[in-house]
Amino acid sequence: MAPGPFIAALLKRVDLRPEADPLTGVITHDPHGGLSASDQCALELALRVAETEHVPVRAVTAGGPESDGILRLALESGVSEVVRVDVDPEAPSADIAAALAAQVQQARFIFCGDHSLDRGTGSVPAFVAGHLRCAQVLGSASVHWVDGSLHIERRLDRGRRENVVATAPAVVSVDGGLPPLRRSSLPSVLRSARADIAVTTHQPVEPEPGRTLSYRPRPRVLNGPDPHLPPRERLLTLSGALTVFDPPRVVVASPEEAADELLSFLGARGYLASSESGT
Repeated sequence: MAPGPFIAALLKRVDLRPEADPLTGVITHDPHGGLSASDQCALELALRVAETEHVPVRAVTAGGPESDGILRLALESGVSEVVRVDVDPEAPSADIAAALAAQVQQARFIFCGDHSLDRGTGSVPAFVAGHLRCAQVLGSASVHWVDGSLHIERRLDRGRRENVVATAPAVVSVDGGLPPLRRSSLPSVLRSARADIAVTTHQPVEPEPGRTLSYRPRPRVLNGPDPHLPPRERLLTLSGALTVFDPPRVVVASPEEAADELLSFLGARGYLASSESGT
């Protein structure tokens, strides 16, 4: 694909009809496999947005040679380019997302299913958005292209909905209830059978060792009691038995007022300098 803007679709091959032995519980994987309903909707939305913007579509998947079938299906539907990253499909979601993100760095919008049928964590879109440092819209129930941006209706808990506007670049994960994938024509099916599939590899980056010790805040220097006082009074001062404390209170305020209240609280107890608490 020539350098320039494009729309990307992240796809995953899943077992559509796996069989489980009723006695042993051993799962026999589907030899054919395919796309889940959410991935089909993601591919259809990528094609629709690309047609409106007059830009190509790149379909990317992570897996072995068995994933070539879904890429040929994407070619049948009208995708301009397909790429398969040779990665173990059982690898952690963070590694798979890093491999996928490396292939869609210049994409305007990246469409993908909200979760896969096998593991169903739904974490890959979030990891991809993190690698690309762009926004993510998840749980999309309807997507419309209006004046260069996506107007999306998201599903929330308890049947609620949220309307958001996404501008490029952004990762959009969609549900399976959106319009299904278009039917392929016979000429496109014949062309996809002879098309070459680009295969690339990805070397996972070893994560930096994390912090293993518990966090300990820096100690504060407090003034001790007057050394000239009797031992009993010094002990009372250190224990705080005779100290008058402010009773707790509930503050209901706007975000700006709550921030000022928090800064005043920290400054009064010595956590902030006077100049910092007044800002």
